[in-house]
Amino acid sequence: MAVVEIEKLCKTYKIGSVQLPALCDVDLEIEQGQYITIMGPSGSGKSTLLNLLGCVDRPTSGRYQLAGKDVSRLGDDELSLIRGKRIGFIFQSYNLIGQLNVVENIELPMFYQGFSEEKSAERARELATMVGLGDRLKHRPSELSGGEQQRVAIARSLANDPLIILADEPTGNLDSQSGADILRILDELHRQHKTLVVVTHDEHIAGRTERIIHLLDGRIDRRQCNHKR
Repeated sequence: MAVVEIEKLCKTYKIGSVQLPALCDVDLEIEQGQYITIMGPSGSGKSTLLNLLGCVDRPTSGRYQLAGKDVSRLGDDELSLIRGKRIGFIFQSYNLIGQLNVVENIELPMFYQGFSEEKSAERARELATMVGLGDRLKHRPSELSGGEQQRVAIARSLANDPLIILADEPTGNLDSQSGADILRILDELHRQHKTLVVVTHDEHIAGRTERIIHLLDGRIDRRQCNHKR
């Protein structure tokens, strides 16, 4: 089943009187359970595509269907609901709230979806344990290493059991050992049939995924894209 179906997707930014095309005529289909890498040089449109996939932004033209629902022209409130319920985000800079501990940071998406305090705390503890932080539940981000903070971010991305998980350079701020630990967690999520889309410059990360999408000048470079298994 296709989780993502994109047809002729374009995004143009207007700065004053200047039109700046960021993506043009992108066609992309992502099946449930696929582990995909998006690669390309700076300015190729990777972040723009990730923002569109994550319903953070709307396309200028074209169509984006998420699990069969056309989200291309939805309003801000509807997009916000979809982001909260159906999409998990993992950021290079973690984006944790410094005043909250591990459990509280993981609970946040559930809080916005109206989960009870008891249910959200229980699930947050389970997710923290799953990513190896069962003994760090009450620690705040400042008391955690970068790798541990990214584990919290991964657990938070799973809180609402999303359709798709989007990761933007998830190991970009980490040392090699911490980065390897994060990649093993992503590998395990793939084995659990989670749908993963990772933006990266790292060929090593791309080598672990089953499909690589190369962007060049806002378009998919079909000469380099591949399905590996």
